[in-house]
Amino acid sequence: MWSRDPNLLLLNPGGGGGWRPSAAAHLRPTAPGCPSAVPLGKVLATVAHRKFLLIGAVLAAVAGAALVFLYVRSADARAESRFDTIQVLRATAPIEAGETLTAASQGGKIALQNVPRDQVLPDALSSIDSLGDQVALVKIYPGEQIISSKFGSTAVAPSALQIPKGQIAISVNLADTARVAGFVNPGSEVAIFLNGTDDKGPYTRLLLDRVTVIGVGSTTPVATTTTGEDGQATTESLPRTLMTLALDQKDAERVMFASTNGELAFALLTSDSKLAPEDGVDAKSLF
Repeated sequence: MWSRDPNLLLLNPGGGGGWRPSAAAHLRPTAPGCPSAVPLGKVLATVAHRKFLLIGAVLAAVAGAALVFLYVRSADARAESRFDTIQVLRATAPIEAGETLTAASQGGKIALQNVPRDQVLPDALSSIDSLGDQVALVKIYPGEQIISSKFGSTAVAPSALQIPKGQIAISVNLADTARVAGFVNPGSEVAIFLNGTDDKGPYTRLLLDRVTVIGVGSTTPVATTTTGEDGQATTESLPRTLMTLALDQKDAERVMFASTNGELAFALLTSDSKLAPEDGVDAKSLF
């Protein structure tokens, strides 16, 4: 028996691996032993799916080829930039601050070297003709390109002292006992006392209640001569150390005057130390 079905095609019973249209494409076999039938909709869906896969593969191949082309062109550009060099001056030995470019050249401290174009600094020099008499403003290390911005008419040596903004640095010379037996270091905060003499006699008084020490110098022996009650002079050598302080102008003037007309002594402070201005101590108020 054959039944009508417009959605079916007959499988070629004679082999050949393909499909053949039946005498009536709308018929399908219903009896046992007849060739099997496949729905036409399924066949068309399979063909469409393969078509989309083919289109996708073509697009992926085109995109891959484009990416490879862009990568190769970029690599070529990088290679050209790497091998396209310019000769500029570079340091071959340390050039100290204050040293002239001419002296550095005569000392064999600079040389023309090839540098990739994309690594050349904007103000790199290829000759010392324009800056020969100028000096290095900072130390220049081997391998650095010689650039005009690091040379000038005067080199200012950087200060090792960290002076707070708006203040100045002054130094005073103190004995060991006056600097708390050597426990005062850079960064310490101290109170400054003055041991002096006025028309009423000797006294000790607080001069400044909190000062920052920004430097401690070397200790050297200083000869001091004193005269006893019998009029005999005695000379002794005592170690003294330079202590550098950060102060404003008014306090700096007070410290300088006091150190010239009396003896200064430091008292080491903590964050909890408390001091207050007062009349100080003299012979009458001592007890």
